[in-house]
Amino acid sequence: MPDDVLYRPSDDPDTVATDTHPADAAGPDTAGPDTGAADTAEDVATSKPVRVLGRIGLVAYGAVNLVIASLAVQVAFGDRERADKTGALATVAETGVGRVALWLAVAGLAALTLWTLAEVVFGHRGPSVGRRVLRGAIDLAEAGIFATLAVSAAKIAAGGSSQGSVLSTVLRWPGGQWLVGAAGVGVAVLAGFAVWRGLRGGFRRDLDLSRCGPRLGRLGVLAGHVGWVALGLAYLTAGVLTVRTAVRYDPAQPVGLDAGVQTLGAQPYGPALLLALAAGLAVFGLYCLFDARCRKR
Repeated sequence: MPDDVLYRPSDDPDTVATDTHPADAAGPDTAGPDTGAADTAEDVATSKPVRVLGRIGLVAYGAVNLVIASLAVQVAFGDRERADKTGALATVAETGVGRVALWLAVAGLAALTLWTLAEVVFGHRGPSVGRRVLRGAIDLAEAGIFATLAVSAAKIAAGGSSQGSVLSTVLRWPGGQWLVGAAGVGVAVLAGFAVWRGLRGGFRRDLDLSRCGPRLGRLGVLAGHVGWVALGLAYLTAGVLTVRTAVRYDPAQPVGLDAGVQTLGAQPYGPALLLALAAGLAVFGLYCLFDARCRKR
């Protein structure tokens, strides 16, 4: 079977035609002031500069996952590295060139956040109401991840400290252990979605495979299947470690995902698990680069 048939975007079972704008279908004479304002906002959020910076943000997100994978490998072999997003950003910022790259990543991640939020507001017009709500919730979660990473990158690029833990701060609040435990459960739910998306291939609805050749498309889709499942398993690990931190909280002990990863690496099965997770995150990082090349619009 020809490759261009194998990799048509329409082959994705989750892909629904959403190119027709309701205002376009109604005709130019039916658009009122509110519609015009909405169209202007959509034009800004999906403009070429935002899309270009958004693709840079995808590259930055992929690079962060690749750095995390390398740090996890070092932890698996006994090094005391911060195998989390903050540790990855701090590693990049160790040189002047890296600090400049972080500022570029901040701009890209901010644009990627805006681009993703535009999908929440203006996208998903074709599916049923239930599916639109689900996809909107997923996009909001992704936008939150990108925005948080952008803020962290900006703080570190500006010379701020990468030390400290949000978890340790929240745990000191009244009811903080319950909040952290609930957050861990939420991360585990996101992990289940990521695994499902990888197995189902739902990520393909974000891609325009006509932008890349058949060979690149084949490799990129394969990386998407493997990478999303691996990302889900990594998030599941993070969720379990977060719940564990909430249940076993001791103010005298270090807390946070980094401390959990270090504890995990010290277990008999820890190094093998960390190496497997590192390999999966590396594949997901490569998929992000493919996504930046072949994302729709």
